[in-house]
Amino acid sequence: MTWLDLGDDAPFDAWTLPYGAFSAAGEEPRVGAAVGPWVLDLAPLAAAEGLDGAHLFAQSTLNPFLAAGRRAWDAVRGWVLELVTEEAHRELVEPHLVPLGDVELRLPFTVADYVDFYASQTHAENVGQLFRPDSPDLPAAWRHLPIGYHGRAGTVVVSGTPVVRPSGQRRAGGPGSSVTFGPSARLDIEAEAGFVVGTPSALGTRVPVGAFEDHVFGMVLVNDWSARDIQAFEYVPLGPFLGKSFATSVSPWVVPLAALAPARVSPPPRSPAVASYLEDGEPCGLDVEFEVVWNGTVVSRPPLRDLYWTPAQQLAHLTVNGASLRTGDLYASGTISGPRPGASGCFLELTWNGADPVRLADGTQRTFLENGDTVTIRATAPGPAGTRQRLGEVTGTITPPPAP
Repeated sequence: MTWLDLGDDAPFDAWTLPYGAFSAAGEEPRVGAAVGPWVLDLAPLAAAEGLDGAHLFAQSTLNPFLAAGRRAWDAVRGWVLELVTEEAHRELVEPHLVPLGDVELRLPFTVADYVDFYASQTHAENVGQLFRPDSPDLPAAWRHLPIGYHGRAGTVVVSGTPVVRPSGQRRAGGPGSSVTFGPSARLDIEAEAGFVVGTPSALGTRVPVGAFEDHVFGMVLVNDWSARDIQAFEYVPLGPFLGKSFATSVSPWVVPLAALAPARVSPPPRSPAVASYLEDGEPCGLDVEFEVVWNGTVVSRPPLRDLYWTPAQQLAHLTVNGASLRTGDLYASGTISGPRPGASGCFLELTWNGADPVRLADGTQRTFLENGDTVTIRATAPGPAGTRQRLGEVTGTITPPPAP
């Protein structure tokens, strides 16, 4: 499939070809594609071939390329696939393969807006039982529409950025206990899939389910860090705020939707029937398996294929009221949790709000995150001809809050 010697442990194969922003040896950031243990430096390659869009890859983020639209995305992917699969291009390509270990990976795109959904039924039901034990597990609207909230674009950070433990107001104990201020004692993760918008839409128009691939360029892995004690105190009546706005980590590589074509699946059955603007006539789900690693121990494997509301439906709902899309918009699935044991996408569920600690490989037990803990989220998906493609990883380490 490729003339490159990738090996079995290559972070990305010659099919996935995700895009990101990198810098090497003090040079200005620019756009590259990852293949094996290298970054393919696209700007000089495109210039050498006289491509019209060569300037798009000399930019510090993916945004100009994202804005170029689907025809450009497809054309560039076809060109890169040809470069790495046809032996005739070896002499041209080899000088522009930069070892991953020699580069600094940047936030791949400038985030315009950030929206987080709540699309996993298992997660929503579990949170309902934990946070609202005297009420129905699912909110009344949950089966009718993809529930979501707006996050903060300015606190989306690239994988590897330290996560400072947030502080806020929370109750010292159960309902009726005193309210205190201080560092979160129930710091958590959320394993999510994020979707990056390339083509914008006009204010006052809708983006239908069928136009998903015309507007969304690709997928990133997301860890939406969450302070559960702050969240539990503040979220009524307007939902998450300070409990989630302090940091959201994303992977440095954006996997194009075209690479995920072999992973398309039908979503689970839905009842009641969805509104007409949410109807999806073709498989819009994604068979992506996540892996959550806590201080080196794999503690969970959440499946994206169980997502009740698909990414295409989330986009359609996001715009059905006429809200516009902008290049660089990011929207995420919400925590991905499956119904089987070991498939929880957050530690709130995995430890059942701290009642059932997780034992790590070093013998320690954890309920929520302690200072110095590192969490890495990885993902894989079906590739062509029965292969399995790696989709990258997002990682972060908890650091103490600043001194008062």
